[in-house]
Amino acid sequence: MKTYSPKAKDIEREWWVIDAKDKTLGRIATQVASLIMGKHKPIYAPHIDTGDYVVVINAAKVKVTGKKAEQKIYYRHSGYPGGLKSQRFEELFGKNPVRVMELAVRGMLPHNRLGRAMFKKLKVYPGNEHPHQAQISFRHPERSEELRTTEKEESEILPKGR
Repeated sequence: MKTYSPKAKDIEREWWVIDAKDKTLGRIATQVASLIMGKHKPIYAPHIDTGDYVVVINAAKVKVTGKKAEQKIYYRHSGYPGGLKSQRFEELFGKNPVRVMELAVRGMLPHNRLGRAMFKKLKVYPGNEHPHQAQISFRHPERSEELRTTEKEESEILPKGR
């Protein structure tokens, strides 16, 4: 028996909508990273991007547990001597809640060119609205409850009479 390796023609990408309202940041980020990498598919291979597109809505309403809101610090470096910058979670979340979700997911993806390609399939929005309604075709019954589209989205997606 030969080892199966997925080809580009075998990959079928779907669109997932995840509502992050009142959910924990890390738990949502792990679900999103798994979907983006394609680990939920039987054709998953770590060296090929087999994942799906993920739209995260209500990123501004995500929660963190414990004292992370006061104590978590995000670092970045300009590359120059003395170029280390730091920002607390509260400051970054107040300015740009989308960036917090993106950083959490990016840290869970591979740190190479494949991971950078996977990251482009993540779309995060602070509110309830997103411009990707046309890509989301239908609801999958096998999806877990938090990954399903909302009733409002389903009524917009599915044709009348179903």
